Amino acid sequence: MKNWIQPGDIVTVAAPVAVNSGDGLLVGTLFGVAVSTAAVGATVEISTTGVVDLPKAAVAITLGAKLYWDNTAKNVTTTVGTNTLIGCAIIAAAIGDATARVRLNGVVV
Repeated sequence: MKNWIQPGDIVTVAAPVAVNSGDGLLVGTLFGVAVSTAAVGATVEISTTGVVDLPKAAVAITLGAKLYWDNTAKNVTTTVGTNTLIGCAIIAAAIGDATARVRLNGVVV
């Protein structure tokens, strides 16, 4: 196919905020996890699919629950509100757990 560019699992974006490798990053409606550290405005590759551990809000998470990115708190939550759907939980997490294991959905919403 002559117009095919790439699989899209990892894409390059301009960082709207400073990020470290492994940080969640929301760029418009595109969510990914930074592959490297980048300053504000610098280009950074983000992984849009796969399974990652991300910081989470103080909520209990059940296996298979839809997970959302709270871009203000920079963490995963089960609260819909204005948060962005990023995937689902592949293991349960207790309220006191620091991270959630997320299967990124790679979908722009």
